[in-house]
Amino acid sequence: MIRVRGLTKRYGDTLAVDHLTFDVNPGVVTGFLGPNGAGKSTTMRMILGLDTPTSGTATVNGRRYRDLSAPLHEVGALLDPGAAHPGRTAHAHLLWLARGAGLPRRRVEEVLDLVGLSSVAGRRVGGFSLGMRQRLGIAAALLGDPGVLLFDEPVNGLDPEGILWVRGLLGDLAAEGRTVLVSSHLMNEMQATADHVLVIGRGRLIADMGVAELTARGGSGGVRVASADPAALTAALAEEGASVRSGDGDALLVGGLDAARVGEIALHRRIALRELTPQRTSLEAAFMELTAGSVEHRSGSAPTPEGRPS
Repeated sequence: MIRVRGLTKRYGDTLAVDHLTFDVNPGVVTGFLGPNGAGKSTTMRMILGLDTPTSGTATVNGRRYRDLSAPLHEVGALLDPGAAHPGRTAHAHLLWLARGAGLPRRRVEEVLDLVGLSSVAGRRVGGFSLGMRQRLGIAAALLGDPGVLLFDEPVNGLDPEGILWVRGLLGDLAAEGRTVLVSSHLMNEMQATADHVLVIGRGRLIADMGVAELTARGGSGGVRVASADPAALTAALAEEGASVRSGDGDALLVGGLDAARVGEIALHRRIALRELTPQRTSLEAAFMELTAGSVEHRSGSAPTPEGRPS
């Protein structure tokens, strides 16, 4: 278990983390979300003892990281896939870590096989792609078979197969009762992976809840409906005050009415429906709404040709 209480970090006049308090519990995948500059990486570094808090505490299983007697056996982390020396082979890098932690050589082979790097174990890390370095970093995190795991953007650089593999791995680790904290900017991936989310903005905690609860708070995402006569259905729904726009194919996306009411209107007008599907708010939409006031760098509209105002 990870416990953070009043965690604060200042760099001069910059307040990077502002009195964060939360728990990361075992048995679930906890997503750590926030815009760029929100303080996610700084928080993870303080949990791991790499940065010293200005105030507050961060503990793993009730102790600060620096006080753990065998840290690699209790905590595994991937913060920087480029941390391995480029001149070492993947096997040599993991063997160096294993020897420092008193782990047997066979554990190196086990984690290399787990992450799919056995065939390139003798290659130097400097020649690895970003995706391969991510896999090596995950192998290093798993080396001591720890009960607590932290991953910072673990799917960056991975191909679709690799992303699916990481998704399954995180779920399996949580199902084994481990504590899993993972940060990512990929909201769709987090919606498919995380059970619980912590959302921060400008160093402050914005949300601490289950993914289902967070998306439900965003309200209805509208209704997707398809019929044999979309023009007649559009007119009928508009008369009831609904907003209607075109979806893919001949489907309509309806706002302002729930699915039951859309169905009643269609039945009353004798319009046959081929589809009637409530649309739930996505994690991405809920995240954007929550963090709207916490974005450090907001993009403007695209420039018009030759920089002329539109």
